[in-house]
Amino acid sequence: MKKNLKNLTLAAMFIAIGLVLPLLTGQIPQLGNMLLPMHIPVFLCGLICGWQYGAAVGFILPLLRYAIFGMPVLFPTGAAMSFELMTYGLVAGLLYGLSRWQCVIALYRSMIAAMIAGRVVWGIVQMILLGVSGSGFTFRMFMAGAFLNAIPGIIVQLVLIPAIMVALNRTGLVRFKKRQPAHQANGGV
Repeated sequence: MKKNLKNLTLAAMFIAIGLVLPLLTGQIPQLGNMLLPMHIPVFLCGLICGWQYGAAVGFILPLLRYAIFGMPVLFPTGAAMSFELMTYGLVAGLLYGLSRWQCVIALYRSMIAAMIAGRVVWGIVQMILLGVSGSGFTFRMFMAGAFLNAIPGIIVQLVLIPAIMVALNRTGLVRFKKRQPAHQANGGV
């Protein structure tokens, strides 16, 4: 019960950060599209609170931000971002939680897998939404939106998120862990 309350509180904090962080780049939309400020709290939530919270925060954040600030535009950008960010939180949290050792290497593995999965999901949702509306979504549009325009944000995420997790580990707020084999966890039985 205590852990659930802690995770729920942290998830609410990550939603608040995700609402406010894009305001730093909001005056220049191209900068926000390159730095991807909403992605950072979603990744952190998945890594710290677990995949369930990361997925929920990722899905809710763009929709809530649209309801409050009118950005990102709901169709198709906000809807596609909801599924993309949900995938980031889910995959990063799940892979990191299942890692035998929760360390910087596991962080990078989890984040890179989540980034690829999230961008694929974003592309699929964009293709469906734009197809329904009668617009096209080409492979060139996918590559530009998912990877080429996002390179600065990907670099920021790959530097900042592990640095935050290392700092949290050093302060004792979030510890890197080594999972015990099942027979040791059950008292050697």
